[in-house]
Amino acid sequence: MLKMVKKFFGFCSRKNRNKFYKSVVLGVIEAMFTAMKIPAAFFAIKAVLDNDISIRSILIVIGFMLISTVGKTVINRFSSMLQTEAGYDTCALKRIEIGEHLRYLPMGYFNDTSLGHITSVTTNTMEQTGDIATRAIMMVLQGGITTIVVALFMFVFDVRIGLIALAGIGIFLLVNQWTNRSVARVADEKLSSDRDMVGVILEYIQGISEIRNYNIIGQNQSRIQKAIERKKKADIAAEIAAIPAVGVQNLISKLIGVVIAGASLWFYFAGTMKLEYTITMLLCSFMIFEALDLAGIYTALLKIIGKGVDLANEILSIEQMDIEGEDIKPANRDIHLEHVGFAYENRKIIDDVTLDIKENTTTAIVGPSGGGKTTITSLIARFWDVKEGQVTLGGRDVRDYSFDSLMENFSFVFQRVYLFEDTIANNIRFGKPEASMDEVIDAAKKASCHDFIMSLPDGYETVIGEGGATLSGGEKQRIAIARAIMKDAPIIILDEATANVDPENEKELTEAIENLTKQKTIIMIAHRLKTVRHADQIIVVDKGRIVQKGRHDELIKQEGIYKNFISGRKQAVSWKIS
Repeated sequence: MLKMVKKFFGFCSRKNRNKFYKSVVLGVIEAMFTAMKIPAAFFAIKAVLDNDISIRSILIVIGFMLISTVGKTVINRFSSMLQTEAGYDTCALKRIEIGEHLRYLPMGYFNDTSLGHITSVTTNTMEQTGDIATRAIMMVLQGGITTIVVALFMFVFDVRIGLIALAGIGIFLLVNQWTNRSVARVADEKLSSDRDMVGVILEYIQGISEIRNYNIIGQNQSRIQKAIERKKKADIAAEIAAIPAVGVQNLISKLIGVVIAGASLWFYFAGTMKLEYTITMLLCSFMIFEALDLAGIYTALLKIIGKGVDLANEILSIEQMDIEGEDIKPANRDIHLEHVGFAYENRKIIDDVTLDIKENTTTAIVGPSGGGKTTITSLIARFWDVKEGQVTLGGRDVRDYSFDSLMENFSFVFQRVYLFEDTIANNIRFGKPEASMDEVIDAAKKASCHDFIMSLPDGYETVIGEGGATLSGGEKQRIAIARAIMKDAPIIILDEATANVDPENEKELTEAIENLTKQKTIIMIAHRLKTVRHADQIIVVDKGRIVQKGRHDELIKQEGIYKNFISGRKQAVSWKIS
């Protein structure tokens, strides 16, 4: 029990941990106010038995009760607020911390780890941890503290009863350990089923167009139903595991109360305990385990808190890329790859690549799918770190740069664009958060998206769906280009940005890219002849190696992948429907 509380406290920031410590101190004071009911009861019983019901005795009893009730109420209010703030704030800060941590992880992590796992930890797991921690920590600590203070008060009245109470607490804690072990056996499955269910549902939503297109709705619904069924069974199993253990735990506490009551009566009839003490101990036998019963129920939930902490720490323990480099302003933007090698899970993806990209030139990268084109651009921008060789920018290894100063040099336009559920203006401002509205409009005009934005109901203040779901592919691409224009980075990486654009948007998108790439260093991955033929150099990549390099006029005369690539494109363009 205390181990789990300690683990959660270690999970908290210093500020929130101090709030919990303050609440513990207040909890001790609150327990003392609660225990003041014991002397109140004692003086009331003594006054009745001694037939000494005077104004003085009545005031003493009322005084104790008032101090107990008012003091407990006031202290409980402050203690509860501290614990509530600390519990929810801890989980909110951990979500932010995980988000910041993910920002600097190698991209390979996201290929390895399902979106469902990350989403489940940052939403369901942290939500449960916040809710449960706020209540469970409060109940467990307060219940335990109150029980110990009441037991100490019993020592004042009778050492023998105090020893019996302490022995009872010890037995209760042993049973509580069994309860925790029972819950622990099903806690992993409960959290795993949570994670899998979120993953399956996310996959279904993200792939709904393909699911409907290929009429595989039934198959995917079956997967969702299985995930939900597993989640249901895990929740039921958790309850089934906890209920008998908690029931035995409660039974033990009641039996110990019976033992305290029986011992008090035995001592009375043996003539070793006065009647007023006996009646007071009888009342204490009910009182001492009232708080501990509630604490015992919540200790079963501490295991869930512990598992939530472990899952969050598991993500936070993943080694980040070394981002603590220098804030470097390169003298030029020449890029050089020297004998670069990169492997993913023992599979060689890039093998001994040497390449020069001069500042303000255009480099086109072509080649078969899966050949390593995107990986090369990812290594240049340091989405991954090279395993062999080095990548330099302006003569300095990209690993020498702080990550943020390195990213200042790059803008990206990917084939798959992600827009945030926010206004169009704010999506464009993502490239420069402090930009004025005039700057936003200017970037949109250069990206050839001003006209279609103004045709929307709220213009630039139109809120688009998550991922840009309410816009066409070409419209999303142009907003992404406006965002890149706003950033105004000297190096532009285009990853098949025009691959899936419809003819209606192609002209506007081409103009937008031309405006984006003026006087910039361009690295483009492309499959279209018109986008590569005027490049300063064309790199042909196959199986992780550069197999051809040169300008269009040179490569078209050589037998090889590039010539076949161009021939295939020309044939495709010449096709007509008769």
